[in-house]
Amino acid sequence: MKKLFIAVLLISISTTSFTQEKLKTTSGHIKFFSTTPAEDIEANNYKVTSNLTSSTGVVVFSVPMQSFEFKKALMQKHYNSKKFLNTKKFPKAKFKGNITNLSAINFFKDGSYTADVSGDLTIHGITKKVSEKMMFVVKNGTVTGTTTFNITLADYGIEFTKGKPSKNIAKDVKITAALNYTK
Repeated sequence: MKKLFIAVLLISISTTSFTQEKLKTTSGHIKFFSTTPAEDIEANNYKVTSNLTSSTGVVVFSVPMQSFEFKKALMQKHYNSKKFLNTKKFPKAKFKGNITNLSAINFFKDGSYTADVSGDLTIHGITKKVSEKMMFVVKNGTVTGTTTFNITLADYGIEFTKGKPSKNIAKDVKITAALNYTK
């Protein structure tokens, strides 16, 4: 009887860990792009972390803001300064949300799945509700997630009404994310 109880307990634990599988990445890529008549601004960050719980659809991102790399050193200096993103005071951007159409996605079967993701995005100390599409591709047990969307800088307290930045920085910025999740 004791052996039967232990066997049932082990099966229960292994089933729970399979259905509650956490997928993660510590080297996700996020790029932002801004275009104005004066110049294009692009920055890349390869130190993005993300966790995804396949059974609940909970998705979490953490973006170290000082890890964005620019082509021009002066752009990077301005970006991190108090006048722009103030990355010393606000070192991370965060997203915590849920896949709202989780039943349409099978993280254990090869294929392409479009997810509806809704949650809270925090940038520059300001949190806003967002809803975006995210594409998941499952191939040979590997899960890749990608998304592209726009944010309005003023929504996050980043706005310039006068001077050179008001002409050189777009009001809306295109964000692209690519994440290779592992189990």
